[in-house]
Amino acid sequence: MSFKKLFIFLIFLCVAGASFGQSSAELKRRKEALTREIEALKKSQSKIASTKKLSLRQINVLNTQIRLREEKINTINSEVKLLNNQISESTNTVRSLQAQLNKLKKEYAGMVLFAFRNQGAYNKLMFIFASDNFNQAYKRLKYLQQFGDYRKKQAKYIQQTQKELGAKIVELDQNKKQKNTLLHSQENEKVTLGKEKSNQSVQLNKLTKQEKQLKQQVSKKQKEVEQLNRTINAAINREIAEAKRRAEAAAKAAAAKSGTIAKPVSGGSSVLALTPEAAKLSADFLGNRGRLPWPVTQGLIVARFGTNKYGNVTIDNNGVDIKTVEGSAVKAIFSGDVSKVFNLNGQYNIIIRHGEYFTVYSNMRSVSVSQGDKVSVKQTIGSVITDPVDGTTQLHLEIWKGSTPTNPETWLAN
Repeated sequence: MSFKKLFIFLIFLCVAGASFGQSSAELKRRKEALTREIEALKKSQSKIASTKKLSLRQINVLNTQIRLREEKINTINSEVKLLNNQISESTNTVRSLQAQLNKLKKEYAGMVLFAFRNQGAYNKLMFIFASDNFNQAYKRLKYLQQFGDYRKKQAKYIQQTQKELGAKIVELDQNKKQKNTLLHSQENEKVTLGKEKSNQSVQLNKLTKQEKQLKQQVSKKQKEVEQLNRTINAAINREIAEAKRRAEAAAKAAAAKSGTIAKPVSGGSSVLALTPEAAKLSADFLGNRGRLPWPVTQGLIVARFGTNKYGNVTIDNNGVDIKTVEGSAVKAIFSGDVSKVFNLNGQYNIIIRHGEYFTVYSNMRSVSVSQGDKVSVKQTIGSVITDPVDGTTQLHLEIWKGSTPTNPETWLAN
């Protein structure tokens, strides 16, 4: 293998190692974050388990704890797969470097033997003077010089390859030890997951046996959801109607000025983004999908968008429920205008408009904004309420595009 090929090969190893290190670091960070979230849920569960009343929110916490535990096990699986690939690559690299080292040593031994046999100055001069012409003599002189330089380089290649080989062997041993540690951790997590699922089953059985209580909770929850949806839809429809009215007035004024007939204005939610300011706000909101800040400093989604099952019972969710710490401040996830502030069942709710989009914040103890106010991103707009019965502190967040709810998880930053 030439020096150029060897250099490219070593560079490839460095790049591959850096890529592995980055992926491994990301997995470790995710695993550590999951561990923190699981521990926080366990503390919360211990606290609310002391209450006599079993609620759907408590079941949500249990379900989330299991989901996070399963995600942690999957993360460990990914780490193991990554290490398996790295171990395989390192093993192949060690073999390749060993073969390269043997070849370099053999070539170097041949050069040393040749140099020993032709080390005398007389032999070198005879080699040059035996040339047929001046050009050949010059080439032979350059050859002797290049041969000496090449021998030095070969010695350097050997040292460099030996060093790289030693480093790869150490890395291979470390990866094997790390893999064994991960496999042991994975087994522990599986045992814990089994216990958590058993506890979940026990709690669900309790909830199922309390059929009357369960039906009351579900009925109450569904009524609250329906009431919230009606209020949100009414607020959005009012915004659409007002935007349409303004657009029609502007179109009539422009038509009267130009002596033409005003064009009809669409009655859909797109009318909310007709003005340059609203269009920019809509575009900016959409452009930040997946990067919007969380509405609370410490939060974990315990009830997801869509249908959530509780044994044989299902409840539809137009947003997400975010578990947080007691007394948490709620912050706007994007700049916009406060469309509505209202109270339902003793809890405050806020709707903020962002052009064609709306964010809804529910289960709030207090609010610090009023209808018509302009808010900036991360501005505090109130605080989350703690349920006096089951002790849970959860913010409900919804994101609507016009009159259609969307999944907030796809909008919030990971």
